[in-house]
Amino acid sequence: MTSLSPTLFAIDHDDYGARYVGRTADGRQFFLTTPFVPAMGHAGGEFIALYIFDAQGVLLEAQIDALGPRADLDLGIRAKRRDEWLADLGDIRFGRIEIAPFSVDRFDTVFGLVARAPEDDDDVWAVEAQPGNYMAFFEPWDSGEYDT
Repeated sequence: MTSLSPTLFAIDHDDYGARYVGRTADGRQFFLTTPFVPAMGHAGGEFIALYIFDAQGVLLEAQIDALGPRADLDLGIRAKRRDEWLADLGDIRFGRIEIAPFSVDRFDTVFGLVARAPEDDDDVWAVEAQPGNYMAFFEPWDSGEYDT
């Protein structure tokens, strides 16, 4: 049961993983999120990422800062960085965005909303927030909903 590869998918604003999604006054779209590398056999890592897209959903810029291992995470520093980055966007409106899957390499790690092809005939396409696979999107691509 294979599905079609996503070219665009929607993320609806919510009070959980999609709290900081929306549009800028000039029509760009943004997604501010907190990816992580799980601490499995090593210290892992916490990050903050701001992805900025054009009005058609194509990635323009990826700002990513490393915040260290979860055991040492300073939530105040993360909140300050979040607030600074949101302020730098200017006048924003939180709400639904429609973007294309993408990936960027930083800190020897793949970041982004990465399309994953089906592994067998019973599998389907997905778009996964990486690293950490903490949000996963499936067809219909315009639903705006995700699994955690």
